[in-house]
Amino acid sequence: MGGLGVLRRQIEEHGKEAVLADFVTVGSPEDVPDGEMRMFQVGGEDVAVANVEGEYFAFGDVCTHRQCSLSEGDLEDTSVVCPCHGSTFDIKTGEVVAPPATEPVIVYEVRVEGGELQVAP
Repeated sequence: MGGLGVLRRQIEEHGKEAVLADFVTVGSPEDVPDGEMRMFQVGGEDVAVANVEGEYFAFGDVCTHRQCSLSEGDLEDTSVVCPCHGSTFDIKTGEVVAPPATEPVIVYEVRVEGGELQVAP
């Protein structure tokens, strides 16, 4: 689910400083039904959360190509297809699977704890 290793690697690649933060409750698992995505505000950022067969993934909601909302796109297994120009991203790693985007999206750690859906900003 997300993964700090992937996040740390992306932070290093993009030259940003890592800031470890507590998880933020964004809702309940029922807010994101299986096979769907929803956008939440987390630490001032738009974050998409996807549910794939009961496993949750969180990633930046803004496409790195033309800033369209990925949560409004299509979820295909563990990939999200941007509704604007078809850029495709792996929701586990944030990596670009298909252009025109060339930059990955950030992934976030996500968990279900105490019946709450939580994302680490």
